[in-house]
Amino acid sequence: MYMTTMPHGRLRGDLISPERLARWRVPLGWFCGLSALYFATPTPRLYASGVVVALAGELIRIWAAGHLEKNKRLASGGPYRWTRNPLYLGSLLVGAGFSLAAGRFVLLVVVAGLFVAVYVPVMRREETYLGQAFPGDYAAFAERVPLFWPRVPRGDHTALGEYSVQRLLRNREHWTMLGWLLVTGFLGWRLW
Repeated sequence: MYMTTMPHGRLRGDLISPERLARWRVPLGWFCGLSALYFATPTPRLYASGVVVALAGELIRIWAAGHLEKNKRLASGGPYRWTRNPLYLGSLLVGAGFSLAAGRFVLLVVVAGLFVAVYVPVMRREETYLGQAFPGDYAAFAERVPLFWPRVPRGDHTALGEYSVQRLLRNREHWTMLGWLLVTGFLGWRLW
């Protein structure tokens, strides 16, 4: 339950409601990223490994953002054939990769904890919304595609969906790409 009663009888939203978590997920991501930069003590091997993991995450996000038309149609092509939440999967990989590249394993624990605390409730909330917005389509989609961890799609492997750079830009993924480049560059600079 996400409502509590205050002493004088009025209702207030909990500090950790799914709505608040959804609003705070991007600022928390930036906070983690800035923390990784501030506390970074990269080594060549950790930097290279972490950048590869973060790059994989960003490529997944780029792929997903080009298939997503928020609130218009159910995205089911491209990476959405493998997982219902490829943007969040990509975000987890970016966060884990940069934590690794920063050379601070405690940041991996922080990223994992924040992911479970923030993104899992957000995914549940979005499941409810999508089930209401696309009742028949979403039920069938959820039946064949896992919530988070990817699985090779069953059936027709040719239905990849149409990728659009315009959708990528509308979803503002270019800003995430710029952030990825800046963090990668800064961690590389800290390395040398």
